[in-house]
Amino acid sequence: MDATQNPLRRALFRFAETGAALSALYHRARLLGAEHLPEQGPVLLVGNHGLWGYETPAFFHLIHQATGRYPLGLAERGFFKIPLVRTVLPWLGGVEGTREKALASLRQGHLVVCYPGGAWETFKKPRHHYTLRWEGTLGFARLAAQARVPIVPFAGFGVDDTFLCPNDERWCVPLAPGEKYRVPLGIGLGPLPLPVKMTFVIGPALTPPPSDAPESRLKYFRDRIATTVRHLLVRACHA
Repeated sequence: MDATQNPLRRALFRFAETGAALSALYHRARLLGAEHLPEQGPVLLVGNHGLWGYETPAFFHLIHQATGRYPLGLAERGFFKIPLVRTVLPWLGGVEGTREKALASLRQGHLVVCYPGGAWETFKKPRHHYTLRWEGTLGFARLAAQARVPIVPFAGFGVDDTFLCPNDERWCVPLAPGEKYRVPLGIGLGPLPLPVKMTFVIGPALTPPPSDAPESRLKYFRDRIATTVRHLLVRACHA
């Protein structure tokens, strides 16, 4: 963390760090395969997203514990339409999910986490739990190819079980005015999420095709990453 940050930002960051550590403890969170995370240099982590993205602080906490690095997370652009959120999110390591900002973060040598499913996975209904709702996206594959950085796949199990959500659309609210995404309301253990165990598994790095590769190669690489994440999800489930 930059020592020149203002006191409010530092205090909020430390508060968030404590909350992330408590979340990891509450969910008995584990990180397997941390040896695949580099100690320095840019890398793009790609994997599945949990309900509401609630698992992210615990996951980032485990990464920091394992590597000493603070990861940055590419966040859904809709969040940056919410006044307070768009101010605070960058303080906590959130980066607006545009290609320009993602490239800048990687070129600065950061460890960047990408959830290709974005809000489609975050706000999924129960019938879509533990499915990759990547909707045929090629963005992360193009990003890795353009930045010339490896992709490290990962998967998290337990991340879709933290709250009980009904399938009924009436129990959903808009993410922000004019946004297409609708947030499902959920039930936990009183005000707390359900104390489910979370397990995250990291896989070996995969090298993307060159930046001038045809779309067919990018699609093959995307599908290879998706298949790897599904395999890691099975491992996380049985770990």
